[in-house]
Amino acid sequence: MKTIYNSFLALAMILSSTVAFAQMEAPAPSPASTVSQVVGFTKISMDYSSPAVKGRTIFGDLIPYGVTWRAGANAATKITFSTPVSIGGKNIPAGTYSIHITPMESGDWTVHFNPKGVYVYAYMKDGKIDEEALAKDDIVAIKVSPMMAEESMERLTYWISAHDNKVAKVSMGWDKARLSFDVDTQVDAKMEAMKAAFN
Repeated sequence: MKTIYNSFLALAMILSSTVAFAQMEAPAPSPASTVSQVVGFTKISMDYSSPAVKGRTIFGDLIPYGVTWRAGANAATKITFSTPVSIGGKNIPAGTYSIHITPMESGDWTVHFNPKGVYVYAYMKDGKIDEEALAKDDIVAIKVSPMMAEESMERLTYWISAHDNKVAKVSMGWDKARLSFDVDTQVDAKMEAMKAAFN
């Protein structure tokens, strides 16, 4: 009886392991990533998926020049500000915005900040981003000069530096392209508002 019980137990364990293995999924080719930094009074967070180069030519081939790209893979690339900020001289309310990038073969690239594009299929039309509709809803779009590094960065990566703890620098690197833009967290204006509130 004990032998039968042990055999049954062993069979149950094998079946359980087989089911667990069958349910296991392979790692995502473009893993999800998050980066955040507090600058002044503002927490800036980014959520994106990080594709790899895999020996491909990225900008100008996989991502054509002159075509707007969702600045990552899988889901929309999103940036969140915990307080109001200023980008390109325009005041931006606290909240979450999608980021799209239009790379160019020569000249500045455009970085779009959009309050309505935070869903993966937002602005998609015939398998491509409807650039006209996106541009209409952008809260701000800025021109940024890209830099080309000597070394390739295998995975798309974003990082945020506190700079002078008033203005954040948000940077992107993928393959040899490097792109940065400033986010003014309006520390001085917020300090003045707090002083005024106590006077």
